[in-house]
Amino acid sequence: MPALAIRAFTATTALGRGRDAQADGLRTRRAGLRRNDFGAAPLPTWIGRVDGLEDSPLPPRLAGWECRNNRLAWLALQQDGVLPALDTLVARHGAERIALVVGTSTSSIGASEEGYARAVADVDGAARFPEDLRRPIVHTPHSLGDFLQHATGLRGPCVTVATACSSSAKVFAQAARLVHAGVVDAALVGGVDTLCGSVLFGFNALGLVSADPCRPFDAARDGLSLGEAGGFALLERMAAGEDAPLQLRGYGESSDAHHMSAPHPDGLGATLAMRDALARAGVDAAQVGYLNLHGTSTPANDAIEARAVADLFPDTLHASSTKGWTGHTLGAAGIVESAFALIALQEGLLPGILNSATPDPGCGPQIRFDNAQRGVAFAMNNSFGFGGNNCSLVFGAADAA
Repeated sequence: MPALAIRAFTATTALGRGRDAQADGLRTRRAGLRRNDFGAAPLPTWIGRVDGLEDSPLPPRLAGWECRNNRLAWLALQQDGVLPALDTLVARHGAERIALVVGTSTSSIGASEEGYARAVADVDGAARFPEDLRRPIVHTPHSLGDFLQHATGLRGPCVTVATACSSSAKVFAQAARLVHAGVVDAALVGGVDTLCGSVLFGFNALGLVSADPCRPFDAARDGLSLGEAGGFALLERMAAGEDAPLQLRGYGESSDAHHMSAPHPDGLGATLAMRDALARAGVDAAQVGYLNLHGTSTPANDAIEARAVADLFPDTLHASSTKGWTGHTLGAAGIVESAFALIALQEGLLPGILNSATPDPGCGPQIRFDNAQRGVAFAMNNSFGFGGNNCSLVFGAADAA
């Protein structure tokens, strides 16, 4: 496919606000996970919580969208020059020619939980949300997209992608299709998910949450750690002859529909997504220098993904999961881990795996626990969601062969 320029990108996670905080955490192997302190009766686990959201209300003009998820979206949007870069694109193309494509898994469901918890009796005796939470848009999956449309002033297509943990990887694919179809010239893509009771206790009910910090691809891994995050990237059609420093080169999507919450036992969906991404990018597997794995730290996911990677890539690949730093950020995982792949391209920083010490002998040599420092021409990101919904992305640096 024709490559798209990445004009700006950012991520805000438990490691801190913006790209530099992410790179510093990865480089120094500084963990963002903490013992769970979220909610009135915290689940005994570890989480990746973003500091400062409680003290960061939305600006008065956006108060109608007030909730934790939109606070994180607004905070993330302020980082790394994304808004000035967006202003440049608006001046170049017009607000109608820039798409807004965002991914989220639970959107503002935390506000809905709060509404039920603080329900009050109305004059007729029926239970009602308190007055400050009687804002219907905040209680829909489209809360994030609607908020960002008003926050940025963009008037092009506004799309919410909600495909569980692949959501904010699939936004890159959706945006690329809109640009290549001529519907728009550029896109603001991103993803945001915040912690709430439904997330923490829901995943725990599935038996997927560890009581300890997660250990992706470790032989003794026993479950995931949950986190919250937000991130954004600006994509634009490149001018004739241009070779942008960072580019989206390809995407692959699949839906194996094997099980509601378990991956296909043969890694079918993962393999299809990775193969399609490489084919669309015109890149051989041996050319990829870094692969950010979905790597949730659950026994089934890691083993199956590792086998799919070993079947496709040579032993020289540096592949790792970064969820030991941030936790599994659900619908925001795709954008956050794409940012990590882009950092690998920019800085040659190839993260290893945090907290893991004993390699699983069933996983291939591509899985690396230690960080490495070397230049790479292509980097990939895998994001796989419940129901077998999978997405892989290929990013490239300028002049990449």
